[in-house]
Amino acid sequence: MVVCHVTLLDGSQFSCEVEKRAKGQYLFFQVCEQLNLLEKDYFGLSFKDNAEQRCWLDPTKEIKRQIRNSQWQFAFSVKFYPPDPSQLTEDITRYLLCLQLRQDIASGRLPCSFVTHALLGSYTLQAELGDHDPEEHRLDCISDFQFAPNQTKELEEKVVELHKSHRGMTPAQSDAQFLENAKKLSMYGVDLHHAKDSEGVDIMLGVCANGLLIYKDRLRINRFAWPKILKISYKRSNFYIKIRPGEAEQFESTVGFKLPNHRAAKRVWKVCVEHHTFFRLVSPEQPTKTKFLTLGSKFRYSGRTQAQTRQASSLIDRPTPYFQRTSSKRISRSLDGGIALHLLCLCVTGTLGHFSTVVAVTAKKKKRQKETNKIKREKSAPFKITEDLDKTQEDVLKHQASISELKRSFMEAAPDPRPSQWDKRLTGSPATTLRLQAQGVRVLLLGIRTPPQTLCMSCTSCPSRSPLLRSWFTVFSVVQWDSWENIV
Repeated sequence: MVVCHVTLLDGSQFSCEVEKRAKGQYLFFQVCEQLNLLEKDYFGLSFKDNAEQRCWLDPTKEIKRQIRNSQWQFAFSVKFYPPDPSQLTEDITRYLLCLQLRQDIASGRLPCSFVTHALLGSYTLQAELGDHDPEEHRLDCISDFQFAPNQTKELEEKVVELHKSHRGMTPAQSDAQFLENAKKLSMYGVDLHHAKDSEGVDIMLGVCANGLLIYKDRLRINRFAWPKILKISYKRSNFYIKIRPGEAEQFESTVGFKLPNHRAAKRVWKVCVEHHTFFRLVSPEQPTKTKFLTLGSKFRYSGRTQAQTRQASSLIDRPTPYFQRTSSKRISRSLDGGIALHLLCLCVTGTLGHFSTVVAVTAKKKKRQKETNKIKREKSAPFKITEDLDKTQEDVLKHQASISELKRSFMEAAPDPRPSQWDKRLTGSPATTLRLQAQGVRVLLLGIRTPPQTLCMSCTSCPSRSPLLRSWFTVFSVVQWDSWENIV
């Protein structure tokens, strides 16, 4: 048995054990079952080859013969972008398509204008946050979302302005409006491949539902619709398309393109075969069986076509499946001052219950904030680390003494050098966690009452491993020495 790791569209990981001789179809069906997805023909599993090029996993072939020496790591993503997403039957299918398009927009694969970025971003906020609330949805909170590759404050303000106009719209309706506007983009559903034309000029070959597109310097210079193409083929590192003659032409013409290597040429050819079969044919072509040796590839698309998928989708008869929407917030920006490093090792593992509040401690506190905090601490009860609420005065004094002793030990230690800009952005990674512990950074546990089954700390100071704090624990913050005085 081999463990396969699949990255889903929301960024989560799905692991599955498969036999060494298992075919790609088995792993793909396991992922779709995990997602409770029925309209699965639009999606596929991809992997990176030795040249770091994306390849689609063939469901009819063994996995190990396709990945060769690569690791058993795959990505679940949209393979065929539906030209009309409104014809999708279930909300979960549209939601997964929205996640894919948000990735395409954020990475720059799907270029948009400023207005389109703002409009699509507003539908994203409406789907994830609901109606606009001026108190909760401030501009500094909205900046945690990524709407464009190079995001500006002006764009964020425009997104918030449009978000206010979507009041009353449900998440499903927001996704539908998002897709309705995204499908009109010129690069929607275009699979790009690097190539050269007959004169050696760098171009991009784009394969989509309508045909083959030619781009130069991000501008489309030619378009070959599927009805206009008679034949597609490849030989060595060359890719050829035979064009049907026009009204004023008598002979067929052949256009050739130079790909980086033989594998790249075959990859483009296979993508063209799959897109043409899925979007243009009623049913896939069956491979011809010959008794004699034949030249060329025998590859044929074996899945269902779009016509068969729509027919099967019309027969779906089940209640609307429940699925949890994940936040599309990006990694938080570098912290002001670079002193407080927040390790948010929080994993929601149970059902909806008590969620704890993330306590963020910073070093740059003004003097008037210190005085205000001191008054609040005197009025409020001390933090509780045990389960019982009724404590004796002796227990409270012991607890305060332990905190004072911990503070004193921190103050006596020499301050460590501040983290670099790269460390600030990677504070959530396991490698950074180990590096912080090696530098002597301590962890402060604040006793907010939270069920243990709700949280999971990926840290050596995890409260679930401590017998004293096994019943109640919370999230934590990692604080440098010179900011410790702002805590107690």
